Amino acid sequence: MNTHDSRSNDTDDRSWLDRLTQMVTGTPYTRADLEGLLELAAENEVIDEDAKTIMEGALTVGEMQARDVMIPRAQMVVIRAGATLEEVLPQIIHTGHSRYPVVGESTDDVLGILLAKDLLPFVLNPDANFDISALLRSAVIVPESKRLNVLLREFRQARNHMAIVIDEYGGVAGLVTIEDVLEEIVGEIEDETDTDEEIHIRKLTEDSYFVQALTPVEDFNEAFDVDFSDEEFDTIGGLVLQAFGRLPTRNETIDFDGFEFRVINSDQRKLNSLRVTVLPKG
Repeated sequence: MNTHDSRSNDTDDRSWLDRLTQMVTGTPYTRADLEGLLELAAENEVIDEDAKTIMEGALTVGEMQARDVMIPRAQMVVIRAGATLEEVLPQIIHTGHSRYPVVGESTDDVLGILLAKDLLPFVLNPDANFDISALLRSAVIVPESKRLNVLLREFRQARNHMAIVIDEYGGVAGLVTIEDVLEEIVGEIEDETDTDEEIHIRKLTEDSYFVQALTPVEDFNEAFDVDFSDEEFDTIGGLVLQAFGRLPTRNETIDFDGFEFRVINSDQRKLNSLRVTVLPKG
């Protein structure tokens, strides 16, 4: 009996190694091959689920563009070039960002990027001559079609953290930060300035949204003008789990009731965040 078990285990080991070797050495080496390799590696505990999630996120970033993750123009927090220190400080304190586009007559006229930390000397010395134009850093401009993996590499090489996204006509479409790109790889990054109200539902593009899985169904209904039942589940994550019938992994999608739900981040116990896309009617 023990001999049979040993042979069975040997066969299983060979099967795993044969499949692994075939995927590593086989040609062509497709994305499907690599995804299969990651799945097998996780199943056989060569890598853990967190490592698998990050690797899958890195693959996904290679297919995404700046328009997929940018903060739309309408939600950009900008500072006017003629603003005084007394006008700028309350705005920065209220929003809590570290970088702000500074614009002229319109949002399309981006003059540069202001770092909040560059205002500290003026806070300590209010009598100093405040000239916002002297504090501006150059703005990085990228098209909506910019690949996120290329953008991330350029962010790192140039040590930039923010880029202005423009549309095909040269107008400002939005902005993207290095954090936005990294979140597509490792999941939502929260810091001490984030609040539940700010991150439950956040618009990403014209028809897609970042949604925390713990968002109450009632809040989701109000935001999207729908009428999902909250009798069985309190959160939108619960409804999505019910639709899948199991705990989905990162980047799995499911469509129901006019929405596409894509898992942004999950662990072995629960869903954490989703990308919700409003599907065209008809």
